[in-house]
Amino acid sequence: MSANFTLKGELRTDTGKGASRRLRHVNRVPAIIYGLGKEPTMMTLRHDDIMHASEDEAFFAHILTIELDGKSEQVVIKDMQRHPARMQITHADFLRIDASQALHVNVPLHFINEENSEGVKAGGIVSRVMTELEISCLPKDLPEYIEVDMAAINVGESVHLSDIKLPEGVTSLVAVEDEEHNQPVATIVIPRGEKEAEVSGEDAADSEADSESGEE
Repeated sequence: MSANFTLKGELRTDTGKGASRRLRHVNRVPAIIYGLGKEPTMMTLRHDDIMHASEDEAFFAHILTIELDGKSEQVVIKDMQRHPARMQITHADFLRIDASQALHVNVPLHFINEENSEGVKAGGIVSRVMTELEISCLPKDLPEYIEVDMAAINVGESVHLSDIKLPEGVTSLVAVEDEEHNQPVATIVIPRGEKEAEVSGEDAADSEADSESGEE
């Protein structure tokens, strides 16, 4: 993966809601690192640093480096909380990783060939049912995204989980062993306005036919 995300943290000793509010007031984000059987580490990050990094989609499916107290930790982000009304990150959770242990993470789906798909050429639009997929893989195999090819999908047809080609070393954590669990990822549908117009046209034609039949 080409992106390189490194965040510099500071150890945090004060906890509680009041302390967290004070930290946010001085442009710091409360955060925690946990996992691998070690004690959780409480820390803070500069808000501008993590906000800028999180603007890149790859940040959420990438191995990150946190520099803390003269040491570096390899982590992935597991949760990020945002303020409901402001452009502000209020808390972040990071999970330590081990090169020999599989990760369970959500990876974004990238839909390709939408405009050139059979269904869109026929007047349909792509309706995305899923935007990310939960996967398992070793850290070295972690993809930034997974492609979903829409080229051959026609109106009324769907791409299902079983249709997605996963990179080598990556497995889906969403069951697809039978038709019931083979969830649709995206489908191509006729826009609602056009469908209503089509139905109205059919109704008008039926009314005209009925009228002509009555005249006879």
